[in-house]
Amino acid sequence: FFLGGFPARESTQLWSAIPLCSTYLLALLGNLTVLCVIKAERSLHAPMYLLLAMLAVADLGLSTSTYPTMLRVLWLEAREISFGTCLAQMFFIHTFTDIESAVLLAMAFDRYVAICHPLRYSSILTNAVTTKICVAILLRTTLVLVPLPILLTRLCFTRVSKLSHPYCLHPDIIKQAGADTRLNSIYGLFVLLSTLGLDLLFVFLSYLLILKTILGVATWRERLKALNTCISHICTVLLFFIPMICLSMMHRFGTYLSPQAYVFTANVHFLLPPILNPLVYSMKTKPIRRGILRMLCQR
Repeated sequence: FFLGGFPARESTQLWSAIPLCSTYLLALLGNLTVLCVIKAERSLHAPMYLLLAMLAVADLGLSTSTYPTMLRVLWLEAREISFGTCLAQMFFIHTFTDIESAVLLAMAFDRYVAICHPLRYSSILTNAVTTKICVAILLRTTLVLVPLPILLTRLCFTRVSKLSHPYCLHPDIIKQAGADTRLNSIYGLFVLLSTLGLDLLFVFLSYLLILKTILGVATWRERLKALNTCISHICTVLLFFIPMICLSMMHRFGTYLSPQAYVFTANVHFLLPPILNPLVYSMKTKPIRRGILRMLCQR
């Protein structure tokens, strides 16, 4: 395959890769900082922050799966990628995307229990239960996504193909096949609906129940205080799911859209959350902010 996403004349210019490299370093720095703070502060070894740590790991994996090939295209003009490497990259990109989706659902459940059942929070969401949730997320993601590359190996790719993005995605790869891809498309749609689709549905239901509980609180100050605990998570959910829905619909129904539209939407979906998630939680979560300041003061 030949990786796309950037005009050929732009790939020869060094300055075009500098902002991309800077954002990659920012994503690494932000998520590693969140992980270090959670590890160092014993008071943060709680379910909410363990899920936040897993979200940071997913963001690290997602950014590391996408940025290197983009920088390789821009700096080295190396657009060629072998079939096996492309399958591996596709698997890791979709794996970390599904893990992030499932973690966002687990965090929505955490907010639901904290607001709707505050007196039972410590007994429902223990560290052991949170660990089991994380293991279940990994098992679900692995079992659902392993067939994707296996099904792609049965297809016949008879020509050199140019992909729409500077990284490999499942809908983009099956467009290049010279054989019947109905099984791949059906299974890809099943994966999308059974993971990200269900996660989004349950996140939406969780917030309906949260909103119902908040509206039943006596004063507006108490309502705003309860809602303020969800702001960070709401921002993260919107930042992750809205571009994902747009990209999925574009790949399946946007036949006449320009290639730039695909590239822009995909980059927003895969590149922005790893950068902005640490910033959102650092600004809106006092224990994380205090932990970062404490680390800086010690140094």
